[in-house]
Amino acid sequence: MTDGIALDDLNRLDDAGFVAALGGVFENAPWVATAVLPGRPYASLAFLHAMMSAAVRDAPAERKLALLRGHPDLAGKAARADDLTDDSTAEQAGAGLDRLTDAEYDRFQALNAGYRDRFGFPFIVCVRRHGKESILRGFERRLAHTPEQELATALEEVLRIGALRLDRKVTAADRLPLAGRLSTHVLDTHRGRPAAGVAVELVELWGEERLPVARGVTNADGRTDAPLISGRPVPIARYELRFAIGAYFAGLDVPLADPPFLDVVPIRFAVAEPEGHYHVPLLATPWGYTTYRGS
Repeated sequence: MTDGIALDDLNRLDDAGFVAALGGVFENAPWVATAVLPGRPYASLAFLHAMMSAAVRDAPAERKLALLRGHPDLAGKAARADDLTDDSTAEQAGAGLDRLTDAEYDRFQALNAGYRDRFGFPFIVCVRRHGKESILRGFERRLAHTPEQELATALEEVLRIGALRLDRKVTAADRLPLAGRLSTHVLDTHRGRPAAGVAVELVELWGEERLPVARGVTNADGRTDAPLISGRPVPIARYELRFAIGAYFAGLDVPLADPPFLDVVPIRFAVAEPEGHYHVPLLATPWGYTTYRGS
């Protein structure tokens, strides 16, 4: 959900109000909102999105290049100087790019400079769909592109960013298909029932770091009350789910070794489809466990 404007209210705004409401959907490019003014009233968010995307794709080459150049560097000097748009600030912070070490910052600076030297515009990626490792792999992979390939790739990333921003700024009966989901449940296969009261922690793996993402406790159905990630893309990254299964079995009338064989069970996995549905369950006894990818 979003705290933005309702589509019906957006349709009723005058031209200046409409452009002001949607001017930030594309970074520093309110001309995109101006271009779709004649299409009002919009009956759905999907149609408004399609028209804004068409305005970008149909723009002259010089305007497309200016759109790309209007984006900031990732984790660049402008970010450290707090000189980004509110949307860019929130997006980069959500990917952890505001919490880099000095060495990580220097690495991003070097990649930003190399990319700009090669292509003439900043590296653009929809950071809400990626973890830090995925962003860095994208830098390295895309530096091998031809200028024509990279122009097309950068524009597609701009459209992804715009879609996510639009979906947050405007409420409507329809939503854009942008969100993934990551969920879990725990099954006590020793007793043949859901495991309630198991503490669960999800972290993103970044080198040797573990970046906290979500915590929860399983309910009577063996599930967390809400998915660990939902309502947004699930960033492309490596993750670890940690289940306090030892504490769970210690609270039951189950014979255990001293100390118990299992304590905290970690499951490491990776997400490659940000809009996909990932279900990572744990099936456990006091002496063993298994998992699989569900959906």
